[in-house]
Amino acid sequence: MSDDAATDEIRALEADERRLVLDSFSNDDAWALGSLLVNMARARDAAVTIGIRRGTQQLFHYALPGTSADNDAWIARKSAVVERYDASSYLVGARFRAKGRTFEESSRLDPDHYAAHGGAFPLRIRGTGLVGVAAVSGLPQAEDHALVVTALARLI
Repeated sequence: MSDDAATDEIRALEADERRLVLDSFSNDDAWALGSLLVNMARARDAAVTIGIRRGTQQLFHYALPGTSADNDAWIARKSAVVERYDASSYLVGARFRAKGRTFEESSRLDPDHYAAHGGAFPLRIRGTGLVGVAAVSGLPQAEDHALVVTALARLI
């Protein structure tokens, strides 16, 4: 990817994060977002696992047929990146790639606990900041990311 393309990708990802901020986030909102993600995945016949957390509490989890416990591990690792960097896992990975480095080599974080691959998105409340994470695992990283972004945009 060229430097200009990488910069454009990062700007677009950052714009999504500025745009997709919630006024509140309740357990019912987690259910609505999770159910929307399940329905969207089913419509695409996508084998994904979905996890939504507020802080350390799991509010929603669903694994569609064709997934495994590996998808749960990916969700945990991608969500840890969101919580550490206060940015989507895809954006964090893109920022490292734009510098010509990989997250795994340059972050100095244990890859068993952190993965800067697309699919985990910060749940932010306006005036409060990061309160949780919505994550998907099972598709190529850009598609995992896009699924969460599309669902969150619909919810808002």
